[in-house]
Amino acid sequence: MNQVDVKHSHSSPNDAVPRAALWILVPAAVATILGLVLMWPQGVEDAVTDEYGTEVDGRVLAVTERECTAEEAEVLTVCGEAVVTLQSGDQAGEEVIVDIPSGPGAPAIATGDDVILIFTPDSVSGQQYHIIDHDRAGALWALVIAFALAVVAFGRWKGVRSLVSLGLTFAIVLLFMVPAVLDGSSPVMVAMVGAAAIMLLSLYIAHGWNRTTTVAVLGTLASLVLTVLLAEAAVQLAELNGVLDENTTNLALQYPIDMSGLLLAGILIGALGVIDDVTVSQAATVDEVAKANPKWNSGRLFKSGMRVGRDHLTSVVNTLVLAYAGASLPLLVLIAAANRPLAQILTSQTIATEIVRSVAGTLGLIAAVPITTWLAAYLVRWNPKPKEPKEKEPKHPRPKPRPEGADWNEDDSPYPPSHLR
Repeated sequence: MNQVDVKHSHSSPNDAVPRAALWILVPAAVATILGLVLMWPQGVEDAVTDEYGTEVDGRVLAVTERECTAEEAEVLTVCGEAVVTLQSGDQAGEEVIVDIPSGPGAPAIATGDDVILIFTPDSVSGQQYHIIDHDRAGALWALVIAFALAVVAFGRWKGVRSLVSLGLTFAIVLLFMVPAVLDGSSPVMVAMVGAAAIMLLSLYIAHGWNRTTTVAVLGTLASLVLTVLLAEAAVQLAELNGVLDENTTNLALQYPIDMSGLLLAGILIGALGVIDDVTVSQAATVDEVAKANPKWNSGRLFKSGMRVGRDHLTSVVNTLVLAYAGASLPLLVLIAAANRPLAQILTSQTIATEIVRSVAGTLGLIAAVPITTWLAAYLVRWNPKPKEPKEKEPKHPRPKPRPEGADWNEDDSPYPPSHLR
């Protein structure tokens, strides 16, 4: 009965974090903390924004449309005026008359809408306020609350922990990564340290301190390092500089930032969200298979986990490529409308950048599956034998010396007769 219990306990997965994994996890955590301390932004200068004006909040009280004149029709799509009451700024509470926004991307306003206006006191047209966008704060807060309630209702305490990890992720990105890049630190190093911090905090908070989470962390860490190396080689090979549109151009003009490094950082952060999903799934899959089949060894668990990983990888790769394509859909439509040759389209910097993003992220994702599956299969059966104490040799009592004058014979001698010969 005791033998059965020992055999069963040896084959059952142990959720404790293996000591062997700590040899990698602890140095990685120490290096992450050291990187946060060394690269923490000290003082970031604000960009020059006086020429663009100051944003204020307002609410539309009335909208009056009129027919455009011949001259206005050449540049405007809607003509008229709107009465807006200011809700922030030095003139809060006052009512102002502004032109109805017109042109591509202009917000369509109606009575009662909350809007954002820009205040330009030195405007050439003489009108100091212009409506530039809708105020979406209320709608976004409603969506965020609905999202949080849904996560908590489905995940319960795990849902709460996932929300906490999500909040920490945003905090690291907004309080460390973005200011550190603006402060002049290397975007690649900032992305590596920030991604490691996000990974360690979010995974352990959401999934707990156990062997499965540790396997996912180690697999994610190895995949991120490989992704950075592949992305850097691809960016250098394709000679991409990271300046793609008006936003990146303005950023490069206002700050001394390595834009190609910023491109690498974006690839790394984008890949992190997909890689940690795959690593957690693979680690949990191997763990469940090991519990259901306690007699399977590490090799068989690895093969079973890889079969699941291939199916998961197929759908995730498709998701990754579609995510990049969806983000670039307006650009793709514009390129298609220009009717340019396919070779020119694919070799343009904008499209080449998206191709590099997809390829580097996908290669890192592919590497994450076998790495994590092997770690999970190995550590789930990792059960080091305790060191057994050395058995002490029994001490033989030393024979007592015979009194002088005693006769030595075979009957009373402590030594065998052969020894006396």
